[in-house]
Amino acid sequence: MSSVPTQSIVIIGGGIIGCTTAYYLASHPKFDPAKTSITLIEASAHGVAQGASGKAGGLVAKWAYPKELVAVSFQEHVRLAQEHDGASRWGWRFVNCGSWEGRGEAVVEPDAAAGSGVGAGGRRKSLEKTLGLSDSESKPATGSDTEASLKERRAATGLPEDLNWVEPHLTDSYSSMAPPGATAQVHPYLFTTSMLELAQARGVHFVQGKVTSIVVDKAGTGNARRVGGVTYIPHGAQEAQKLPATHVILAAGAWSPRIVPSLPISGTRAHSITIRPRPGTPIAPYVLFTEIALPASPQGGRAQQVSPEIYARPNDEVYCCGPGDDSAVPETVDDVQVDQAACESIRAHVASISRELREGEVERQQACFLPVVSVGGGPIVGEAKEIAEGLVVATGHTCWGICNAPGTAKAVAELVLEGKIKCANLNKLKPSRFL
Repeated sequence: MSSVPTQSIVIIGGGIIGCTTAYYLASHPKFDPAKTSITLIEASAHGVAQGASGKAGGLVAKWAYPKELVAVSFQEHVRLAQEHDGASRWGWRFVNCGSWEGRGEAVVEPDAAAGSGVGAGGRRKSLEKTLGLSDSESKPATGSDTEASLKERRAATGLPEDLNWVEPHLTDSYSSMAPPGATAQVHPYLFTTSMLELAQARGVHFVQGKVTSIVVDKAGTGNARRVGGVTYIPHGAQEAQKLPATHVILAAGAWSPRIVPSLPISGTRAHSITIRPRPGTPIAPYVLFTEIALPASPQGGRAQQVSPEIYARPNDEVYCCGPGDDSAVPETVDDVQVDQAACESIRAHVASISRELREGEVERQQACFLPVVSVGGGPIVGEAKEIAEGLVVATGHTCWGICNAPGTAKAVAELVLEGKIKCANLNKLKPSRFL
């Protein structure tokens, strides 16, 4: 990718990939605001982080995938938190992460418990978050469920002493999924908005509008093509406008194929809730991947196995998510529909193993679409020369967008401002492998 005297960089998408890329571009040693402009465009009327980047769990893990991005991203997360006080600004901290198996107690809302957590109108899809881990075996423990034996039960099942918000007598087994220091977390909305704020402080322009197409011009002789800008409809306007650009970075997540139809990206809808425990209730810093055996309800409902993920956050907020589904991606992120029944089922499932969560208040019920590479592999990161020179694609990060955003952004910034990716070998993520 050859350098030019003046660069106009347009980033499409105000999620974590777009906002973090804006930050890394503006922080790069070769960025000169007198010669280079950076504009980030987001379609939502409500600002950035309105999709998965604001509604995800915020897990950051050395055991995530693909390894090429993780190796860069994890250390960059640590550096960003140190340089910008991430602990207080976006909730950065290391956490324990474990696999919990056990039985759920009957809940007050039998109809909610009978639900699967899958949104209406879609079929169940796995979020595939633990694909980066090797399988581990654990055996259910036996023993008395009386209070006098709870300590012995913790020891027999492997349940940590400080994991204070699940019921020991319902636990069959607990196993750590990663060693200390291998798993951390951020609050995704705060992390995304902080990246944009830091980028704006370095000269990045933020525009609210819906990009309708990428302008592609003929470049020189032959069939060479190069980006010339984007057309977009500003928020509140009716007429489309053109924004010239020498480089366009497509980071629109599940909406990327609306702009470049040849991209093999689909969306997986995921529902989640956040619970605020009663004041004064301490919540130990654990992330749990659960397997809960729910009993049949007295009303005749069948027994079932459910697998919610539970994330304790630094402010004692608890994030809980269920499985994904294959509902159609709507026109914009502002059109995403939330299935209340799916959210109520998630609450019933986590409440069945935790008194603290059962007594807490549900503060948010939400849904988002995760961008998935439909032909397998991914994400897709690199210059799409097959379409046009100057077009950089950065999408398809599945459930690991928050985790892998810094590595992706660092690579894209190097590609645009230095002409090649230096921080990692991302050849297997090149757009040419997917287009």
